Amino acid sequence: MSVSNFSVKNLVVQPVIATAILLSSVAAYADFNHQSWDSLLNKHVTMTNGGKASVVNYAGMKADSSKLTSYLDATSKVSQSEFNRWNKNEQLAFLINVYNAGTVDLVLTKYPNIKSIKDIGGTFGSPWKQKFIPLLGKTRSLDEIEHTLIRGSKRYNDPRIHFAVNCASIGCPALQDDAFTGKGLDGQLEQATSKFLADSSRNRLKGSTLSVSPIFKWYKEDFATNWRSTSDLEGFLGRYSSSLGLSKSQTADLKQGKIKISYTDYNWNLNKK
Repeated sequence: MSVSNFSVKNLVVQPVIATAILLSSVAAYADFNHQSWDSLLNKHVTMTNGGKASVVNYAGMKADSSKLTSYLDATSKVSQSEFNRWNKNEQLAFLINVYNAGTVDLVLTKYPNIKSIKDIGGTFGSPWKQKFIPLLGKTRSLDEIEHTLIRGSKRYNDPRIHFAVNCASIGCPALQDDAFTGKGLDGQLEQATSKFLADSSRNRLKGSTLSVSPIFKWYKEDFATNWRSTSDLEGFLGRYSSSLGLSKSQTADLKQGKIKISYTDYNWNLNKK
């Protein structure tokens, strides 16, 4: 009788345990819910120039600031141990979203009385060094999120993040009109990079000189980390030759160092609608 009861019990309990373990695993690796940030982007960001740039309705964002605050409150509750259980794409999407939401939140502290995010820092300060974002157990600055958690960690090693994090400026790659997600991250990063490089106002070939955004000068080392077998800036740009409008021969010349790389000007004016 005891053996029989044990067997029947196992038939019932073991599937329950297995289901619980499966659900726990799924929960640990599921995307953080970025829906509230996604809805704000859908509502207040307009893609322009065929998706190569965007403008932000900061007045609308300010009217919906309670929703932005709620989103950042939710992200602040994620513990380091919970974050560590996510896969790399989910972590990176989370950090990019928090960075972008934090940037908008910072702009709103002074909007509409600023022409550039750099005005927030004043003469001797920097908006990117202000610690105001509670994240993973600490109050962090935008610089810390980008340069310590994303770039400095060496965990993600993806130069395309430079076309995803947004500095609220016209010269910056577009703030996308939807939130990044772990599942869709690779495609989202690829599209953001391709669209930015296709913008001839910031990246263009003239004669034997390829003029590109100063982002490629400021973070040149990030494009030489052997990401997908690209060991230098020329190799990275060569991957996006079609976006840059380069022919096969021009792409070959670029990779062989026969095309000079120069840098365009950066427009720090606010990316406002």
